[in-house]
Amino acid sequence: MALRWLYPLSMALAWGCVVSSSSHTAVAPPQDLQITDPGLLGSLDVEWKPPHNLQTFNDCTVKYKFEYRNAGDRDWKVIFTRKLKLRVGFDLSRTAEVKVQTLLEGWCTDDTEVQSDWISATFQAPLSGKLESEVQNFHCIYHDWEYLKCTWQPGVLAPRGVRYGLYYWYEGLGHVAQCDDYIQDHGINTGCMLQNLSQAEYKDLSICVNGSAAATPLRPLYVTLRLHNIAKPSPPKQLVVSMSASKDLHVAWSPPGGETPAQCLEYEVQLTDHQEEAEAAWVSVPTQMETTLTISRANQSHVSCVRVRGKTNIFCADHGFWSEWTKECFSVSRKEDNQLFILIPVLLSLSSSLIILTLIGQYKKRSPAEKSSPAAVGC
Repeated sequence: MALRWLYPLSMALAWGCVVSSSSHTAVAPPQDLQITDPGLLGSLDVEWKPPHNLQTFNDCTVKYKFEYRNAGDRDWKVIFTRKLKLRVGFDLSRTAEVKVQTLLEGWCTDDTEVQSDWISATFQAPLSGKLESEVQNFHCIYHDWEYLKCTWQPGVLAPRGVRYGLYYWYEGLGHVAQCDDYIQDHGINTGCMLQNLSQAEYKDLSICVNGSAAATPLRPLYVTLRLHNIAKPSPPKQLVVSMSASKDLHVAWSPPGGETPAQCLEYEVQLTDHQEEAEAAWVSVPTQMETTLTISRANQSHVSCVRVRGKTNIFCADHGFWSEWTKECFSVSRKEDNQLFILIPVLLSLSSSLIILTLIGQYKKRSPAEKSSPAAVGC
């Protein structure tokens, strides 16, 4: 009788020891979290040391959860890594915030993930000049995945004769580079065109616009971009619109070409019954990634205009810019209208035939009379 409860009891005790062991497993956070600036326009180096009790967890996997953002941002960017050093991009005009914790999982925790407390650090770059001296309305578009165009306006406190320069860097570029193709307005640099940036796609592109003026310190502008998120394609090409005998509207087009990846595009189609754009009431069709579209138009006599635009889809970017609309307009007739166009030439042909036959008949009637008439007599 005693043996009947001894085995279940021993199993319960063994299981309780395991649960108790895993529930009391604790790992310390990383140590000595530091942020340093290597002079790469906002790409900062962040490093830390392993937790002090790491040696007691030889049978477990140790990794780190790293989060970073600029002060004022709502969301943290997250990286899971086993490394002890990372390089990430920040806007140096605002305070950089980072935090990291240890994640422990494996035999020593019964394959349950154990998290340490967080440790955190901040970094603020020294900034010269007043905020109002910083350039305004800085805006960049990555056109057709071929070239980057950035524009800005002089700061409110920027004196006359200010000189601006744009500098950039991305991982893989050996050193910070300066723009060599500026856009100018009355002799002042107000924009920059950058070519050959395919190696910077899907990486942090760090940019600084700095200015110099005699005896006036100016605030530099720091920006970190992701090119795929600011891409703007050209309008789609070769737009063709037709209507079937069943009154379905068929729309087809081609991708814009250039360096824009065709698989990275989605499209929006709009229809209207007015040729004057100011009077048009456009009807949108849900976006799609195909380059053909069929729409039932049973209740519509004709479509005066069809237009299409595109942008980078969610599989290649978090967001992007819509292209301009295609400009072509079409007048697509229904089947009855097409039949009318075919009928008109037929009626004209029949009318012509009747006229010719009538003239021939009249000519035959006149011929005998002409033969019986007296011949003309000369003097």
